[in-house]
Amino acid sequence: MNHTKALTASAICGMLYVSAGFANAAGMQVSSTAFADGGVIPKLHAGDTGDCGGKGVSPQVSWSHLPAGTRSVAVFMADPDGANGLGVSHWVAYNIAADRGQLKQGEGQTDGAGATVGKNVAGATAYRGMCPPVGDVPHHYTITVVATDLEPSALPPGLTRDELLAALKGHALGGQSTVGRYGR
Repeated sequence: MNHTKALTASAICGMLYVSAGFANAAGMQVSSTAFADGGVIPKLHAGDTGDCGGKGVSPQVSWSHLPAGTRSVAVFMADPDGANGLGVSHWVAYNIAADRGQLKQGEGQTDGAGATVGKNVAGATAYRGMCPPVGDVPHHYTITVVATDLEPSALPPGLTRDELLAALKGHALGGQSTVGRYGR
């Protein structure tokens, strides 16, 4: 009898494990064709000023399996290693229709093409390519997509990362990130 109960318990645990895997597979997903999650971000997306080594082109980012009720998304790119660990905001884009499914490479660098671009760390309303200090261990760049219940034109232009996060309180339905690395 105990042997039967143990087998039944194992079978139930196995089914729960498999069910959890399916639930995770159906959850919100974020990716980029520019780099694999945890991979190296190509120089094309690094800063185009000074000796940053790049051309300042925003990477492609796509999203899928958004929560029910999602009308728009916001995209953030931040370097948590920058500014001596205090973090650097490189990209703030929002008012993006959720059904687009992506920002193509180079889209969302400035306002237009169905995206409002907020202020980066330098106060410019533009994508700011990566430029970690020479010799640092490669920094981590987190691209986060936040699903919202807001209409794509709901928010005003020129918001900083912190202002956008405050505006999304009570409207965020879910979020997911992908991380790339870049060093010089």
